[in-house]
Order: sequence, then C-alpha cells, then structure tokens
Amino acid sequence: MNICVFLSAADLDDRYTRPARDFARLLGKGGHTLVWGGSDVGLMKVVADGVEEAGGRLCGVSVEFLAAKARPGVDEMVVVKDLAERKRLLLEKADAVVIMVGGTGTLDEATEILELKKHGHTGKPVVLLNTAGFYDGLKEQFRRMEDEGFLPRPLSELVFFAEEPVGALAYLEESLGVA
Repeated sequence: MNICVFLSAADLDDRYTRPARDFARLLGKGGHTLVWGGSDVGLMKVVADGVEEAGGRLCGVSVEFLAAKARPGVDEMVVVKDLAERKRLLLEKADAVVIMVGGTGTLDEATEILELKKHGHTGKPVVLLNTAGFYDGLKEQFRRMEDEGFLPRPLSELVFFAEEPVGALAYLEESLGVA
C-alpha cells in the first residue's frame, strides 16, 4: 500500500515520537510505501527513518519554499509549486491516509480528505491516530457534528479513530484487503 501520512515537522517529545516510530516500523515491515510531505526534520524525519530502516519505500512530495528541508536519497521526491498542489498530489499517490499529530497544516490536510470523503470524491480509508489523546477534542467535535446533523454520512464512514499504531495499520490493511 501507498500510505499518505499527514503529520508535524516539529521536534516533539517521546510521547509523540515513539508511537510514530512504531507505526513507521510496522509500515516498513509490511513492505508499504510512505507518502509524506518529504521533509527530513522533526516528526516527519522520525517516520521516514522508521519506514526506511524497516525496509519500506519513501515517496515525498515537497513544496518549493520547503525544498531545502527535503529528505535526500528517497525512492521518489517531487517538488511542487504550492501547498494546494502538494495536498492534491499526496492524495493522488496514496491508497490510504493516516493523520498523526500536527498543527494547522495537518489539520488543514485532515479536513480536506474528510471533506472529499463526505462528498463521495474519494473512498480511500482514513485513520486518525489519536496518540496520547491528542485528538480527543477533535473527535468530540466530529461527534457533535454528526449528532447535530452537519454530516450527511456517518462519521464511521469518514474516519477511523485508532489509539495505537497497530490498530491503525490493521484497519488500513483490512479496508484494502491487504494481508
């Protein structure tokens, strides 16, 4: 599988990096490809290192103004003009999406894929990896949107909330029929 991971490029503490590294190793051991923002810094680097060390492939999509932070020596690296093109290409190259901890950029990417799913423009499975309860508030907000009629489809059809890396990958493999 080509798994797009939306996540932070910030340097974070172990409560966030350890689960990200665990997921990356599972992805690599499964022979999957990481499709990510291409940066070789922060949590993006942690995940890319884990995938590569475990034998997976790396497909980066960077943007011109961040090209200096792009990871060298990957299997594939594309540098695009702007963030909108980057999101489009990341989603195009992916079979599935995992949303890890991150800031406003990650939230923007997450809401875009959910909006596409909501309107039937993609059927790709999406997992929100709720590391250390990071997305508890967002999960509650999504449930409120569902309960109050803001979502035309059940929340469970849009996103799967995983508390642990192994559950995230298992859901993706099951959704896509990969053993």
